[in-house]
Amino acid sequence: MAADLMRRTGMAGLLAGFAIALPALLAAATPAAAEIFPSRPVTMMVGNPPGGPTDTLARIIADAMHGPLGQPVVVETLSGASGTIAAGRVAHARPDGYTIGIGQWSSHVASPAIYPLDYDVLRDLQPISLLAASPLWIIGKEGLPPNTVPELIAWMKARSEPTSFGTVGTGSAAHLCGLYFAQKTGLHLQYVPYRGAGPAMQDLIGGQIDLSCLEASSGLAYVQAAKFKAFAVFSEQRWPKSPETPTMLESGIPGATITFWHALWTTKGTPKETVDRLDAAVISALANPAVQQRLETLGQVMFPRDQQGPAVLAAYHKAEIDKWWPIIKAAGIKAE
Repeated sequence: MAADLMRRTGMAGLLAGFAIALPALLAAATPAAAEIFPSRPVTMMVGNPPGGPTDTLARIIADAMHGPLGQPVVVETLSGASGTIAAGRVAHARPDGYTIGIGQWSSHVASPAIYPLDYDVLRDLQPISLLAASPLWIIGKEGLPPNTVPELIAWMKARSEPTSFGTVGTGSAAHLCGLYFAQKTGLHLQYVPYRGAGPAMQDLIGGQIDLSCLEASSGLAYVQAAKFKAFAVFSEQRWPKSPETPTMLESGIPGATITFWHALWTTKGTPKETVDRLDAAVISALANPAVQQRLETLGQVMFPRDQQGPAVLAAYHKAEIDKWWPIIKAAGIKAE
């Protein structure tokens, strides 16, 4: 009887102790389970070297997202393979929204058609929002004799050696620009691949290469300072930031236009409320007058408000892949 009473008393004490401890255990577990995003810094992956248009845009947007998120957005550079390495880091990250990535036409459309990847850009990345875009243009080094596209074609045909043409990696927009230009004019170019627009521009300034086809915003200051020559833009209309530069169509070479757009993604499977929070921070950043002024100065054209958001980016991204992958694969471009 005494032993039975002790057992029952002990069990009652144990249960009482557990009842007292349970609220504390739940209280300790609740913050982690109901953590409000973000509670720590967010990392923005950039797949291009510092100094280029993607890196510049990333830092502007990251700084502006700090306020609405209440946490810093830290830019981390991981260049290589035309931006696909950084995009892969995002695709394989924990789906919690703390790793986001800025990408563009090259890294998220052209390069995935060329490089063997261990992720799918449509299936494994969660769209956040379109950001901004600018045209591509053919530019030449300072001191190059021709001043127009027809003069450039005549000069290249008269040369005994091929003209060197800097690209931002195999299959990049710059590479495809060069291929298209060469095909339409019957010219031969000596392609020189770079890891980003910054290094390509430095060699163009130094005279190590003759030509390149880069995002117009990245070379605007150099053209205005007469460090480069701008021959034509790959757009349907002239670019407002350089209205004296003709289009390729006006220069006698009709063909496809290439819009060099930028956007943000995170990891597939990230909770909707987290994606919505990131999207809201981007919208707030792009609505910031200081950001708008900086983008306008760089020649970046922001997408309208109704074209910002996950659903719009998802549809836009797929449409670009449907348009360009057949063209890229028909050109037989291979990863190097």
